[in-house]
Amino acid sequence: MSSSEPLSIRAFQQLIRSRYYKTDVQRGTNGTFMLFIEEVGELATALHENREGAKPAAKHKANLSEEFADVFAWLCTLANIAGIDLTDALTKYTQPDRVKGVKG
Repeated sequence: MSSSEPLSIRAFQQLIRSRYYKTDVQRGTNGTFMLFIEEVGELATALHENREGAKPAAKHKANLSEEFADVFAWLCTLANIAGIDLTDALTKYTQPDRVKGVKG
């Protein structure tokens, strides 16, 4: 898969699975969840450091991009361990009768 091709959620989750599943499943859910939370913390720090507001300055955008990618990769890892296909799970947001309103 070249970097110029669009990457689907399913393809990315499968990529993570094919590269890391053996190690991930040995680590287990608890250990993997802790690594996921560590990455969420790094994203939180990057968001806090972006003092320019909603649209990050160029120097922060690369770091934010990396941290968002890391969080998503670890989320895919957790889903793989749990046997969840994220593409299927996300259909709840494409069905108008399933998710209503916004959290305040």
